[in-house]
Order: sequence, then structure tokens, then C-alpha cells
Amino acid sequence: MQIGVIGTGYVGLVSGTCFAEFGHHVTCIDIDETKIENLKKGIIPIYEPGLDDLVKKQTKAGRLSFSTDIKDGVENMDAVFIAVGTPPRESDGHADLTYVFQAAEQIAKNLSQFTVIVNKSTVPVGTARAVEEKVRAANPEADFAVCSNPEFLREGAAINDFMRPDRVVVGTDDPRAEQVMRRLYRPLYINEIPMLVTTPESSETIKYASNAFLAVKITFINEIANLCEKTGANVQDVARGMGLDGRIGAKFLHAGPGYGGSCFPKDTLALSQTGQKYGAPQEIVETVVRVNAQRQRDMAQRVIDACGGDVKGKKIAVLGISFKPNTDDVRESPSLVVIPALQEAGAVIAAHDPIAMEEGAKHLSNVRWAEGAYDAAKDAEALVILTEWNEYRGLHLERLKDVMATPRLIDCRNIYKTPDIEKSGFHYVPIGRKEIKPEEQKLKVVEG
Repeated sequence: MQIGVIGTGYVGLVSGTCFAEFGHHVTCIDIDETKIENLKKGIIPIYEPGLDDLVKKQTKAGRLSFSTDIKDGVENMDAVFIAVGTPPRESDGHADLTYVFQAAEQIAKNLSQFTVIVNKSTVPVGTARAVEEKVRAANPEADFAVCSNPEFLREGAAINDFMRPDRVVVGTDDPRAEQVMRRLYRPLYINEIPMLVTTPESSETIKYASNAFLAVKITFINEIANLCEKTGANVQDVARGMGLDGRIGAKFLHAGPGYGGSCFPKDTLALSQTGQKYGAPQEIVETVVRVNAQRQRDMAQRVIDACGGDVKGKKIAVLGISFKPNTDDVRESPSLVVIPALQEAGAVIAAHDPIAMEEGAKHLSNVRWAEGAYDAAKDAEALVILTEWNEYRGLHLERLKDVMATPRLIDCRNIYKTPDIEKSGFHYVPIGRKEIKPEEQKLKVVEG
């Protein structure tokens, strides 16, 4: 089949490349000439494991091409995917549909046959109908159908998520559009991946409801972690006990510094605003948005408290800038809240991230970017782990202790276990677990 993809950001590039891997012929369109020229050379604008190799493979096979001409991605296509950004408006938090509607109008002007226009961007309920109106107004004679096909891609695992999804959701009232979408996703049938065909409104709501529910789980376990710290319980044991219940599940029950990234923050905010618009307030989600914002601020205070209540003039080392491992995405990352708050309190920051330092430097100032974890930790009064990159999981504690001014570890991702820390001499501050202080370790040694 012939497919056009408008927008070569995260969703558009991954989706287009994976559709080419399915055997379809895909043309990706973007107005950014530099980005398109780089893509033609195999230079990928985002970090996503395996994507660069897959782009080169499909480009070489002749199934994937790139252009700045909208006509190349629309004319004679079976389906055209809109995969442009929908950032929250600064004024009210609603998803900004400017780019979606602009794409729809450009598509309308270049339609040459029956074409399915697919909303792949994350958009509020009602957008498919609005896009249909835009296209109809721009080209009353066009033969087309609009459907919703939300993405459920995790950064760092996007290719696997596309190739082996839990489900494919399609929202359409048009039987012709349904048939086109079934043909597009036919390679997934062998794995018996369920396809849910529903109305556009239900499809659009499924995307927001899914992300909001996962954000609720994260925020819930973070609040339970606070309770565990007061009662002496271990949040990891609590989460494990909860997750073994098939009705709950273990995923997204990992206490930490709060969620970030390109999806959860904007989608929870957009769902809250949609609820207000339609007179159906989403009070749980509204609370999650507020609690998560406070959670990130609380992480900075946790570091300050661990340092005796004062970090003025003290060097603090931070490991992890991206909002999660295996991505260079720093959007809404806890690091963008924690580091400025520590700097405002007078701390001097050295930081390291395996991938995201270049992106981090665009948002953070007066940070010394270190060559590695031990370089960052040199002469530091505290070491803070904000992102659970694999290379931070096995740090040599004795080596850290030798280079640091004070052996103090604030583990915001709980990647170290108590036996690893005991007798190490570190002041260890985890999440939702018992804090370990050097004087307590010495007492245990004496008692032993």
C-alpha cells in the first residue's frame, strides 16, 4: 500500500519506518528542510534504539522516502497519517491543534483519489470530526474518510511497541476506512494482535484515558512511598504485593521522582481540560497533575534535607537528565525541576547522562557536564540518581566514596538494595524505604 506520513517527529518517523518494515511504501513529509536532508543521509533527529538502522534498511530497500513537498505524501496515497505535534497551549493547557488543522487543509488540496486521513497525533475527543470539516471545507469534492488511530509507543521501546502492540485502536464510521486500516495492519494478524474498531470519539478518549490511568498508578505508588517512609514499610515490597494481583498488575508501580516526558504531562493536562470543557470534571486526573508537580519539587527538598538543610556552596552531582532511560528526551523531566531548585538554594551542579546532555544543556544553565558518573561525583557532597540508566546500576561504591567529599547517595529510583549499601559508609536516602545513615552502620558493626 502507499502511505504518506505528515510530520517526522517521534511518532511520525517511528510509525512511517515501521510501516515500511511491514512492506508498505511510505513517504514521510516535513517542512523542515534540514531535517529532511539529514534523514535522506540516514541522520536521525531523535534517539531511539534501533531506529537508525531500520531507517537505513528501509530507505535502501526503496520503501521509505522523505520529502518537503506535501503533494508527494498525499497524491495517489491509500492513507495519509497526520503525526504533527499537539503541545499544550500556555494559556489554558488545551492541546494546540494548529498544526493538525494546517496539515488537514494541505492534505485536502492535494487529494487525488479516495484516501483515508488518519489522526496519529494525540488529539482531544472531537478532533476527527473537526478534521473532516476542515478537509471538506477546503475541498468539497474530495473523496476521503477521517479516522483516529492513536499511538501507544514508549520512548526507548518504540519499535517493539509498534511491531508487537497490545492492541491497535481504530476509530471510524466509514467501512472503506476500516478496510484500509485492516490492510495496513495485516502483518500483525499472525501474532493475533487485537484490533478494536470503534467510533472516533471512543478512540480519541482511549488514548488519553490510557495515559492518564498509567500516570495515576505512578502517582499512587509515590504517595504510598511517602507513607512507607513514615511507617517503616518498604514500598518495593508493597508494590510487589500489589502487582501480583492480576487485577492491578506490576507495571508502573515503581516509586520515583514523578513522571515526565512528552506524553503523560500534556495528556493528563489535556484530559483535565477536556473534562472541564464538557462539564465532566476529571477530578482524579486533576489531582494527579497537581501531586506530580509537587513530587518533582519535593525531590529537590529531599536532597537539601539529606545535606543537613543547606546546600549553599556545596557541589551536588546529578546522574540522569532524560525523563527515562534509552531516550534523549528531557521534556518535563524531573531533572528540569530538581536542578534549578538546587541551584536556587545555592548548590553547584555537576551532571551526567549517557545520551541527554546535549538536550539538557538547552534547558539548564550553569551546569558542569561531566564525562561520567565518577567525574560528576568528584568532590561532591551528594550524589543524586534521577534516571535509572543501566550504567548507574552497578557503580563501585568504594570508588565513589574515595572521590566524593561526603559519601551521600540520594537514590530517587531505588536502583540500589539495602545489602549493597550496608557497611559501605554511605548516607543512603532511597524512596519509600528505610534511610541508612553511616552512624547506624557503625553501630551494627560494633554490635556484631
